[in-house]
Amino acid sequence: MKHEDVKREIFKSSPDVEAEYEALRPHYDVVAQIIKARGEQGLTQGELAERTGIARCNISRLEGGTYNPSLGFLMRVARGLGKEVHIEFRDPQVR
Repeated sequence: MKHEDVKREIFKSSPDVEAEYEALRPHYDVVAQIIKARGEQGLTQGELAERTGIARCNISRLEGGTYNPSLGFLMRVARGLGKEVHIEFRDPQVR
């Protein structure tokens, strides 16, 4: 069974799970972008840590989804990746 099929079945049986999943989506979207950018540049977590002055264990916690970063932390990571942080507010219906 594919991941999307499993997710669809779980959401169908529990609207609360779907609501929580959607509430966490922005956090995991940011994490996915960081992992992707680091991978595209061929950087290890340690190398990104050196570039940013952030401890490697904190990079690992961020990528593992167990760390709720501040905006300043995200800006340091972005600079280390040669990127910028952009935040926007949208209506919930717009994706």
